[in-house]
Order: sequence, then C-alpha cells, then structure tokens
Amino acid sequence: MDILNNLVTEANSILWGYILIGVLLILGLYFTIGSKFVQIRHIGEMLRLLGDKDVVEAEGEKQISSLQAFFIGAGTRIGTGNLAGVAIALAIGGPGAVFWMWLVAILGGASAFVESTLAQIYKEKDKVGFKGGPGYYMKKQLGKPWMSSIFAVTIILSFGTTFNAVQSNTIATAFSNSFGINTFVIGIVLAGLTALIIFGGVKRIANFSSFIVPIMAGFYIVLALFVVITNITEMPGVIAMIFKSAFGFEQVVGGGIGAAIMNGVKRGLFSNEAGMGSAPNAAATASVSHPVKQGFIQALGVFFDTILVCSATAFIILTSDAYGSGLTGIELSQAAMSEHFNSWAGIFLAIAIFTFAFSSIIGSYYYGEANLPFINKSKTGLMIYRFIALGMVIFGSVASLDIVWSLADFSMALMALTNLAAIGVLAPIAFKALDNYMTQRRQGLDPVFYADDIPGLKNVECWPKRQSDMPKKAVNE
Repeated sequence: MDILNNLVTEANSILWGYILIGVLLILGLYFTIGSKFVQIRHIGEMLRLLGDKDVVEAEGEKQISSLQAFFIGAGTRIGTGNLAGVAIALAIGGPGAVFWMWLVAILGGASAFVESTLAQIYKEKDKVGFKGGPGYYMKKQLGKPWMSSIFAVTIILSFGTTFNAVQSNTIATAFSNSFGINTFVIGIVLAGLTALIIFGGVKRIANFSSFIVPIMAGFYIVLALFVVITNITEMPGVIAMIFKSAFGFEQVVGGGIGAAIMNGVKRGLFSNEAGMGSAPNAAATASVSHPVKQGFIQALGVFFDTILVCSATAFIILTSDAYGSGLTGIELSQAAMSEHFNSWAGIFLAIAIFTFAFSSIIGSYYYGEANLPFINKSKTGLMIYRFIALGMVIFGSVASLDIVWSLADFSMALMALTNLAAIGVLAPIAFKALDNYMTQRRQGLDPVFYADDIPGLKNVECWPKRQSDMPKKAVNE
C-alpha cells in the first residue's frame, strides 16, 4: 500500500504541480471572457430559475426539474470536500488556500456554465427521462467516441470508486471519533444504505438529494454565520490573513505560496467540480425549455458550494484554537466546531458529514452509471460496476486518509483534463446558446431552444427544429 501511495503521490505532483492548475486557470479565464462574465452578470437570472416550474412531457410524466437537477449536482458537490477537504487545505497550504479556492470558484462558474449547457444540448432520451454529459458531446459533436470511452473510464475511476472511498472514509472517521463505532461496521452499513438507493434509479436519487441537502447545508451555514457574528471583531484579521498568506506575505500554519495555490485549487476543484465533467451528468437529466437554464443553475451551484459552504468551514476553523493543533481532515473540523459550540457540535458535524457525504456517494455512483454504456452496455457490466462501487465504499471506511485522497486527486486530474480538452474546443457553442437565450429574454419571452438556432450542431436528438408557426410563450412575471 505504501508503494502505491508513493507512486500516486509522485504522479499527482506532476499533474497538479505542472499541468492541471495552469489548464484550469487559463481555460477558466477564456470561458469567463468568452461568455462576457456570465457567472457574475447573470446571478439574478440564476436565482430566478431555481423557481422554474417542472416540465411535463407529452406522455404526462413529470421529469426532473431544474431545482432537482441543481440538488443532484449539489448532492455530489457538498460533501467531504467542504468539511474535510477545506481542513486539509488549511492544514497543508495555510489560510491562503482559501483565496485560491475562491478564485477557482469564480473562474469555475464559467467552466460549469459551459459544460452544463453543452450537456443539455447533446442529451438523450432515457427510459425515465434524460441522460447526458461529456461523453455525449465528445461523441456527437467532436465525433470522437474513443474520447468518450476515456472519459467514461476516468469518471468511473474517480466518482464511481475512489471519490466514494473518500466520502466513506470521512464518514467512518467522524463517527468513530464521535461515537466510537468500528469503521468497518460503518462501511458495511453505508454499503447497505447505498445499495437500497442505487437500485432505485435516478428519480430516487433526485428525491433523496433534494430533500436532505438543503436542510443540512442550511443548518450548517446558520451555524457558520453564528460563528462569524460572535467573532466579528476577529473577521478583519482572518480575511487579511487569508489574502496575505495567499501571496506569501505572511507565513503561518501550513506551507508557502506554492502549497497554498496547489491545495486551494485541488480542494476547491474536488469540492465544486467545476470543469471536471461530473456536474454535466446531473445537468443533462433536467427537463427545461432552453439548455442555458441548466448552465445557469450549475454555475450557481459552484458559488453555493465554495463561496458559501467552503468559506463557512474555513471561518469556523480559522477563528478557533484548533487551527494549528496538528489535526487535519474531518478531525480538525470537528475540533473547531466543538470549541465554538461545545461537544454536541462534534456530534452534529458527524451527522452532517453523513448526510453530505452519503448524498455525494449516491450522486457520484449515478455519474459512473450514466457513462458506463460508453464502455459496456450489458446488464452484467452494470451489476459488476454496482458491486465494485459498493466495495469501494467499504474499502474507504477502513483505508488510511492519505491513500484515499491521493487516489481521488489522481483520478480527478485525469478526468478533468479529458473534459477540459473537449469543452475548450466546444465553448463557442455554449457562448452562442447564451446569446440566443438572452436575446429571447430581452424580448420578454421564456426562452425556448431549437436545434437549428445554432448553425453547425451535430446529432442533436432532444431539441426540435424551429417551426415558424409555433407560438412563443410569454414570461410569467
């Protein structure tokens, strides 16, 4: 196991130190400029769309709404990255890592918009709704099925297996610390609960995520706001420390500027998934009148995840004496919470991390299943994948923290590079879709998309071609 950990760590130092960070930042800038700062200019429209009504298909069956797709995406975004991941970034990279998380989120909002809009354009009809994601736009528009297969392998290795090991590892550690429960027992229970949901399909996933995520995330943010308010005199110093540490002007607990950048970007990407190619799988399941609606929704999800939830964790830790104690991961977050709210807070965080991480396990599993057909379409292949995914949940509960996070970083880098290569080429399509959407909004319409609104689209299956006699729907103000 030590040999594997050393090999993966060395590979990560190359991928993250020399390749992925630069690609993420350069493409994030390109998407931001090309979309005219979509992630900032249209926040009001993003919030409005959360209330978009469900779309009912001709057969009368209600499909997954924008809000439900948002919560499927949020279910995988809000997890160990927000609680354990932020703590690891602070312990290794210092407070400056928080600044780089924020930067990744701001640029990542544009990346999320591009990939999720593309996922909607190239989605396909499924037995119970829609399916889609990077594999679909790679195959349909780029004409590279081999690239779809590579992406499918990387998303299964990351979300379907190693990411779920990270989630179960954090749950097991948190419950072991708070309740003294054996980690293997926790792994078995998690695997059993996961099996109950993954055999129920995407709608059960949507229902579970849309119920549990907002409740726990909302309560966690309320606690964080309480910490900020009760420590308001310390907050200017905390903010100053974050910015000074980000650029190496102040060295405190954690590494120098290089460690701050690397850990901030890594943990930020792990948490908000912008540009990785995971959230588009959730975006494609929504039934909407225009692809840009899901682009907006998923861009908002990045801000919700990092600017709100990750920042909440950072402020809780940095205003506590637990920071600098030598603790890391979920143990550091639990110690900080207990300091602010007494011992019950550590127990609450164990329960919160269970709901966050368990919803992430469910959503991550679905991402792998949605891409499995690019490798194997048989029922046998699906069953094998399901049992491997359940096995990784058990493995993660008993494995060391170092190896599961190293494997997650490695698989995440491969997956992100594959998707970024595709959306870097296809981004102009998303920009044109945005122009089409905003033109209709300025005309007072609820935007509707047609396959021939953007010249050059290939293999678009779920969007009709424009019909001049089709009436346009007015916006209900």
